[in-house]
Amino acid sequence: MSSSSSSRTLKIGIIGFGPFGQFLSKTMVKQGHTITATSRSDHSHLSTDLGVSFYRDMDEFFEADNDVIMLCNSILSLSQVVKSMPFHLLKHPTLFVDVLSVKEHPKQLLLEVLPQESDLLCTHPMFGPESGKDGWKDLNFMYDRVRIRDEAVCSSFLQIFGSEGCKMLEMTCEEHDKMAARSQFLTHTIGRALSEMNIESTPIDTKTFQTLVNLKESTMRDSFDLFSGLFIHNKFAQQELKNLEAALDKVKQKLLDRTNKELDPSVSNNR
Repeated sequence: MSSSSSSRTLKIGIIGFGPFGQFLSKTMVKQGHTITATSRSDHSHLSTDLGVSFYRDMDEFFEADNDVIMLCNSILSLSQVVKSMPFHLLKHPTLFVDVLSVKEHPKQLLLEVLPQESDLLCTHPMFGPESGKDGWKDLNFMYDRVRIRDEAVCSSFLQIFGSEGCKMLEMTCEEHDKMAARSQFLTHTIGRALSEMNIESTPIDTKTFQTLVNLKESTMRDSFDLFSGLFIHNKFAQQELKNLEAALDKVKQKLLDRTNKELDPSVSNNR
């Protein structure tokens, strides 16, 4: 999507105002959009500082006349949150956008429960408060225009990310999940495994080992709920875990085969 595309200011409601929702809202407010939010936890004081109107009551939030409602809650809580939404209080057709790290799961769930007149855009900003703290330029933003009839609202929402310099990647939810199982889930799995091994920096670190330490520390900043959600709700993740286990077994067997060859006296005598 071109950064020169026409856009308009939007009224955007955020469900799930944790660190990621807060992070996205800062840029949206900076761009001039009007932001409302609701969450299980009371973030009303923080919201005021960010220039966001906070609602403790979901009914009042749905009556706030938003153009866009963005789902920023956890993967594991999505089903419960969606089923508690008072869709009957919507005043006009609304664009629903999810920003979860898996895509087929929210797509299928939202298509089942959203009013037919509501549009659906499934997205994955592939960055967060740490990687995006110095700006979003050249960071990946995946999106799938699942059900879009109001092109103006959809384009204006996408322009939030395009105008910040994101690499806008349009693909299907299934394509995303297949690739993310190999990239994001595999990265998190290896980072978690390194944490279980309690690896730490040493006085003789190589740069490569320090990369592993950084990987461990980076993945452990994310919650286990996120990690388990990447596994439970991405149908491709289980196969990638099996592939990783098989690869480790192959490497182990190659090492044992070489060890046996080196230590076999009959082999040594024939040298």
